[in-house]
Amino acid sequence: MSSWVIAMMLGASITLGAFGLWALIWGLRTGQFEDQNKFLDGALYDNEESLQDAVMLEERKKNIKKQKEKKRAKEKGYRPPD
Repeated sequence: MSSWVIAMMLGASITLGAFGLWALIWGLRTGQFEDQNKFLDGALYDNEESLQDAVMLEERKKNIKKQKEKKRAKEKGYRPPD
């Protein structure tokens, strides 16, 4: 192989490695890898019944949020000019 191919491969590998290192450091600084409730939630929902309850609770939260958004949209509705 010629030297320019080796230089291109070396440059590409250094660039990709630097990008990967930057992404890892960014993730650590912004807390992307910190999920403190992961193991606690896993212990709470250890059977199928508890998991179904959790899913139903999440659906209720979504429905309540949608209802609040609809209510806000109605309050901001069209008002004819005086």
